[in-house]
Amino acid sequence: MIGNIVAGFIGSWLGTELLGARGPVVGGFHIIPAIVGAIIALLIFFALARSGAFRRR
Repeated sequence: MIGNIVAGFIGSWLGTELLGARGPVVGGFHIIPAIVGAIIALLIFFALARSGAFRRR
C-alpha cells in the first residue's frame, strides 16, 4: 500500500513535469497532469510487480 502511494506521488510529479502546468491546482499539484502521471506510474509499477521484478531470490 505504501508503494502505491509513493508511486502515485512520483507519477504525479512526473506527469506535471512532462505535461506542464495545466488545470486547477490542489495541494501544489496540477490536477490533470498529476492524475495522468500517477496512472501511468502505477501501471508501470503493477507491470513490474506482476512480472516478478520485485521477488526475493
